[in-house]
Amino acid sequence: MHTIRVCGALLSVLVFAAAVEAGPADKRFDIYWVDVEGGAATLMVTPAGESILVDTGNPGRRDPDRILQVVTKVAGLRQIDHLVVTHYHGDHFGGAAELSALLPIKTVHDNGLWDGMPEKPDKSYFQFPAENRVALNPGDSLPVKQDSGAAALTVQCVGTRQKFTSVVDNAVDNAEACDSVRIKDRDGSDNANSVVLLVRFGPFRFFDAGDLTWNREADLVCPKNLVGKVDVYQVTHHGLDASNNPVVLRSLEPVVAIMNNGTTKGCMPEVFANLKETKSIQAIYQLHRNLRPDGLTNNVKDEFIANQERECKGNYVKLSVSPDGGSYTVAIPANNHEATYRTRGGS
Repeated sequence: MHTIRVCGALLSVLVFAAAVEAGPADKRFDIYWVDVEGGAATLMVTPAGESILVDTGNPGRRDPDRILQVVTKVAGLRQIDHLVVTHYHGDHFGGAAELSALLPIKTVHDNGLWDGMPEKPDKSYFQFPAENRVALNPGDSLPVKQDSGAAALTVQCVGTRQKFTSVVDNAVDNAEACDSVRIKDRDGSDNANSVVLLVRFGPFRFFDAGDLTWNREADLVCPKNLVGKVDVYQVTHHGLDASNNPVVLRSLEPVVAIMNNGTTKGCMPEVFANLKETKSIQAIYQLHRNLRPDGLTNNVKDEFIANQERECKGNYVKLSVSPDGGSYTVAIPANNHEATYRTRGGS
């Protein structure tokens, strides 16, 4: 009996290792929003079996452990091939050093070091083990592997350190949408230096701007739309009203918005109202039910919320794109929600 158990365990390990090396058999492109309770940790799994993690949540073990669970137990992978850190705030880079002790990290893509940076992580961030470190610049693309059985995949930096570049063939003049742009007080923190990513999988488009702030967001679409139209919009800055400039929503025309808010962080009334008023948006998802005690609460229907309670289980949201990029399904496994949407460029 003992020998059978050992052989069975060994067989399981070998099957797991082969599956990881071979990549996902279904050729789909998957995105997971890991619940880091008002921070950010967005995991992408490519058809070629690579993992791209954008941000690592907060310091301590809770968030790295949740990321580890999704990477290994849910996605069936055993390393982070590309880690993108959008900016140097603790709810975005704070879990990186802890995570590196739990999973190998191959390449870190971030803002590096530059003159005049407003905030700087301590040495534990810059010294955690990784095979390579790359400072991103506008226009850079991550060197992701392609799978011949699936649509082409690109992960491109639209902007960082408050500089932006067009990532579409013909940036469209956007003067009419920009006529009513409102300016807010300047944000002098590192939020304004956030890395902005556009992910393309065939006709599918996903936009993630980290915590980019209101005035700098306008630079993405005024006077020209440097991004184009998108399918999925990660609600910027957890749904705080220092971000999510409505000119961006009007210009990008997303179909689905996914908000990595916390129980008392983000999902602010102005942002929630602007999302609801954006005609292109068919569905809004929240990582958490808004439970602020100030009465300024706004929530979508329960089925579109991953975590209902203050003391939650850390449920994730998953998005899975078909191999040709023509459609995508958003699911919350914890409450059995699932909905499929057509990609705007899909047939």
